[in-house]
Amino acid sequence: MKRKQILEGIKVLDFTQHVAGPSCTRMMAEMGAEIIKVELAPTGDQVRYLGYQKGGRSIYFLQQNRGKQSLCLDAKTERGQQILHDLIKQVDVLVENFAPGAIARLGCGWEVASRLNPELIMCSISTFGQSGPLADLPGYDYIGQAYSGVSSLIGEEDRGPSLPGAALGDTMTGAHALAAINGALFNRAMGGGGDHLDITLLDSYFHCHEMSVGVYSASNGKVAPRRSGSHQRILCPTGAFKGRDGYIMIVATPQQWPAFCKAIDMPELMEDTRFAHINDRVRNRFELIALIEDWLQRQDSDAASIKKLEAARIPVAPVLSVPEAMAHPHLVQRGTVRTVTQRGAGTFQMPGMPLRFKNHPGIEELETPYRGEHNVAILQRYLGLSEQEVTRMHAEGVLLREDIPAAG
Repeated sequence: MKRKQILEGIKVLDFTQHVAGPSCTRMMAEMGAEIIKVELAPTGDQVRYLGYQKGGRSIYFLQQNRGKQSLCLDAKTERGQQILHDLIKQVDVLVENFAPGAIARLGCGWEVASRLNPELIMCSISTFGQSGPLADLPGYDYIGQAYSGVSSLIGEEDRGPSLPGAALGDTMTGAHALAAINGALFNRAMGGGGDHLDITLLDSYFHCHEMSVGVYSASNGKVAPRRSGSHQRILCPTGAFKGRDGYIMIVATPQQWPAFCKAIDMPELMEDTRFAHINDRVRNRFELIALIEDWLQRQDSDAASIKKLEAARIPVAPVLSVPEAMAHPHLVQRGTVRTVTQRGAGTFQMPGMPLRFKNHPGIEELETPYRGEHNVAILQRYLGLSEQEVTRMHAEGVLLREDIPAAG
């Protein structure tokens, strides 16, 4: 029988907050998994009210937690911890992104969880990992980026490192965690049993070095990677060039160099000894950049420049602002920019699901939960508790929930 969704029937106990963990479990929700988001009393997820809010909840939280069910409890109580243990027995996957050791202090560490459920896939996401000299230190995206050597490569050479204006490390680590979880689920399905996955921001960032690490090592330190600003240091012309209206990103490989020279109406550059070989172009890149930018600024518009380069099959793109990207027909048509409606927040746009499956179109209409909204439903369905028992635990402070605003 054809499965409706890729992860249909997979049950996940989700202890994550902020971005790296929630982005992983949000993609699992969009692939059809059932996500029980555990929020610790009294505040729940720390980013529920962080930054710009609509209807009393942050866009930050709304974006990363669509399609999840919220269970809010006091894990320090004996009854709260028992609920978590009972749920661990029922789920396929447990995902957490606390500091190493914190999940064990909640009574749900790997030793306990694997004993309760030997088939459990547990994924721990952290900045530095569950072991190693840095493991006990706190950290976020930029901290992992700094330790990885990636920050040292971003920005102008004569200034301090620049910060990317997006959660590159967090979302990439969430994707790495998703890949590991899906691999572990396959391994389990083949008889391999449960596993504990150790996924880190630092490992994920370091994995992004395409050549820097190998080049430095192979050259015995003679070639040291460093910041190169708006232009690549190992390939030229490659970078952000100032055009007539704004900036244009151009990448021309050695194979594309002849076509590029013709496209910018300067075929003589092919015979110019300053630019004859890729290493010559890199060595004399500032002279070449000036020639290219002069050509760009003499064109009727950036659109005209891009059209000429596209006609020559040169990879080129305008450097779009966020609003310009959101309005681009390609991103809109593919659902890369997604329009959603959320209770209390109305209709707005957010990034779409990046994973596409021809036979499994994904789930479009997903709601972000209010804190503790699904306490009753989760405990009735998974643990068979009566509504009266759940009501009593609310009264005793074991469970917490916030009021859901009336639809307006």
